[in-house]
Amino acid sequence: MIYKTFKDKQLSALGMGCMRFPVLKGTNQIDEEKTAEMFDYAIQNGINYFDTAWGYHGGESETVMGELLSAYPRESFYLASKFPGYDSSTHTRVAEVFEEQLKKCRV
Repeated sequence: MIYKTFKDKQLSALGMGCMRFPVLKGTNQIDEEKTAEMFDYAIQNGINYFDTAWGYHGGESETVMGELLSAYPRESFYLASKFPGYDSSTHTRVAEVFEEQLKKCRV
């Protein structure tokens, strides 16, 4: 894996985007078993940067990421999640939304 230095951190040049996880057949529910396999493969192959957002998978991407990444040492990965700026109801609740994202991602 190629790594890039960012603020004294070594981030994998290839990150894992978490906008489209596999889902259970006939549903919108994330297939956690297949997603866990994807995470394990990514980490075993040097990926240490994961990217999600508040709205991915109807708000469930952060929750599933938090659950699955909790199986790995926290210092072994970096996580980015994006604020839902498209939703004007969140503009006055920035700190509250951010805290909720931290809880969902278990960081």
